[in-house]
Amino acid sequence: MLKPKQLREALSRSVPLLQRNPDSLNMFVDNGRIVSTLAASLSFEYQYQLNLVITDYGGDIDLVMVPVLAWLREHQPDIMATDEKRRTGFTFKADVLSDTLCDLSIDLQLTERVIVREESGALHVTHAGEPPLPENIPRPRQQFAGGELVSEWQP
Repeated sequence: MLKPKQLREALSRSVPLLQRNPDSLNMFVDNGRIVSTLAASLSFEYQYQLNLVITDYGGDIDLVMVPVLAWLREHQPDIMATDEKRRTGFTFKADVLSDTLCDLSIDLQLTERVIVREESGALHVTHAGEPPLPENIPRPRQQFAGGELVSEWQP
């Protein structure tokens, strides 16, 4: 599975707390399953819930949600495509610890396609990417909150 690592890297680049304290981000894969058919190849799809937990978060919650949405748009765009997926694909809860701190938990329903092909008696495994975004959609590189620059990153 590639997406948990990709999302960790994206959040570490864009969320100020995680730039200072990367150990605040914990990730768990829950309810995972493999979807395969009796087709000629062994290709399959991972389907799982990725649970992100950011502990002792004291910043503006928007500074986490916006980078997650930007990442989803590129790496799991179908999560925004239907009413059902919008309702269940990206959920969150927060345990309020004090007036300034919370533990933030985010659940994402993710999939990853894996292509398995046989060639000369050997199996070759590759991960299929999501369809690319149209070229005219800019990829953000900065995040502002309250008119102030809070983080910058390279794509």
